Amino acid sequence: MSSALMSTYQPLPITIEKGAGVWLYDTEGNQYLDAFAGIAVCNLGHCHPHVVQAIQHQASLLMHTSNMLTIANQEKLGLQLTALAHMEQAFFCNSGAEANECAIKLARLYGHQRDIKNPSIIVMENAFHGRTLATLAAGGSRRAQAGFEPLMSGFVRAPFDDIAALQKIAAQSTDIVAILLEPIQGEGGIRTPDPHYLTQVRQLCDQHEWLMMVDEVQTGMGRTGHLFAHQSAHIIPDVMALAKSLGNGFPIGACLAAGRAKDVFHVGNHGSTFGGNPLACAAALATLEVLQNNPLLDHVQQIGAYLQHQLQRALNDLPRVIEVRGTGLLIGIEMDAPCRALLALCAKKGVLISVTAEKVIRLAPPLILTTEHADKIVQVLSDVISEWV
Repeated sequence: MSSALMSTYQPLPITIEKGAGVWLYDTEGNQYLDAFAGIAVCNLGHCHPHVVQAIQHQASLLMHTSNMLTIANQEKLGLQLTALAHMEQAFFCNSGAEANECAIKLARLYGHQRDIKNPSIIVMENAFHGRTLATLAAGGSRRAQAGFEPLMSGFVRAPFDDIAALQKIAAQSTDIVAILLEPIQGEGGIRTPDPHYLTQVRQLCDQHEWLMMVDEVQTGMGRTGHLFAHQSAHIIPDVMALAKSLGNGFPIGACLAAGRAKDVFHVGNHGSTFGGNPLACAAALATLEVLQNNPLLDHVQQIGAYLQHQLQRALNDLPRVIEVRGTGLLIGIEMDAPCRALLALCAKKGVLISVTAEKVIRLAPPLILTTEHADKIVQVLSDVISEWV
C-alpha cells in the first residue's frame, strides 16, 4: 500500500491501536511493554484516567479561543509551573522545539537590550534542541543539520561537561549573552555531566550576567527522579524549556523565565496561535496533579536504580555492550556499532525500545514502571543482544 506521507520517518510495521499504563496493543492483538513512552512523553503511562477525564471534560466545554482573550487554565498552569520550578513567568507553546525557539529569541532580545549588537549563545557539542532552523543550528548533530545550510549564526559551540572550555570562551568573547544546555544529553546518547558542572555553569553565568538556559524537554516532569533534572544541582536557571511529558501525550510546551530573563519580552515580541489553549493546559494541569499527589519521584529514583543495576549485571559482560549509564528512568546502553536493528528484534519479543546517537539503546519507560516490568525489559534485552550479530 502506497503512502501519502512524506518519508521523514522509518517506523516499524506495527500499528498501535490502544494503550493502558506501560502497555501498548497493536491491531493484530499483540501486547508490548513500552520502554520508551513515546520518546519520554507518556510519563504517567498511556491513557492515564485522570488526564483522560480532564481532556474529555475540557473538550466538552472549550478547546480554543486564542491568546487574544484571557485563558483561565493557562493562568492556573503558569502559576503552578513557576511555583514548582521557583521561577517567575511562563510562555506556552506546542512543542519542545518551540520552547527552545522561545528561549533563543529571549536571549537575543536580552542581548540587544544590553546594547550587544551581535548577541551569541554558547551551545554544546552533541546537543539536540529541535528541528526548526534555529534549534538545528543550536544543536550539535551534523546528521540532523546536513542539507539545511546555511545554518543560523549566533551560536558558539563548546564541549559538554567542560567548564574550562566555557571559561576560555568567556575570556575571549564580549558578545556572549547566554548558555543553552541539556542537564543530561538525551539525543546525544544519555550523557550525564559531573555533579558540579551545572553549579559551575550557574556561577559562570552570574559572573558574566549571562542567561543560564536549560532544555528540560526530555529530562523534565520527573524523568530523572526530580521534577526537573537541574534541581539535583540545587540551582535555578534563568530560562527553562519544557514539553514532551508536560501533557502526558497531549502536545504542549512551555518556556519559563526568572531572574535576568524576567520581563525581557513585551507585547508583540513573541506569540503562538495554539500555545496555551484551554485543552492543552487542562492536560498539563491534570498531569501535574498526578505528579504532585503521588510519591512518583522517589519511586523513579528507586526503580531507575534497580533497572540500571539489573541491566549492568545482565549486559556488562556481553562483548558488544560498551556501557550502561543513566539517571532515574532515562537510561542508555551504548553498543559497539549502530544498533537500530534491535528495535524490531525487541518488538518481536514484546518490548518497544528506541535508539539514539546511532549506537545507544535509550530506555525511557513510563514512571509507573514496576520491578516486574523492569525484569522483562532486562530479560528481553539480554536475550536479543546475546543473539545479535
